[in-house]
Amino acid sequence: MRKQSVTKLSFYLNVDKRTQMDNRNDPEDKPVQRSKSFSFKTPREVCSSCEKTVYPMERLVANNLIFHSACFCCKHCNTKLSLGTFAALSGDFYCKPHFQQLFKSKGNYDEGFGRKQHKELWTSKEGENITKTA
Repeated sequence: MRKQSVTKLSFYLNVDKRTQMDNRNDPEDKPVQRSKSFSFKTPREVCSSCEKTVYPMERLVANNLIFHSACFCCKHCNTKLSLGTFAALSGDFYCKPHFQQLFKSKGNYDEGFGRKQHKELWTSKEGENITKTA
């Protein structure tokens, strides 16, 4: 009886191998090839300060910009900043003491941070409009 079951088993195995051999030429069963542009990689994030790759453990996002935690520094004194200790103006980041100091030095954000006063920008535009209409 044992010999009979072994021969039946070998018969089924051989039949299975033959059907596999017959099906390998079937065009429907060929493996699908992915395009070379397809990738499982996540998009590479780059630090806004040093322009090097930022990995998740050192990633910090401030004003929709990505930084290494070590690259997120005050523009004035290069002190390392955190999300609770910075102030931003026109894409520049400052520690809170220097942000206040620069504001107090001129009494407004524009001159304190080295820009033209916004009032001057308005008067120059008004002067241009007057000369164009005349």
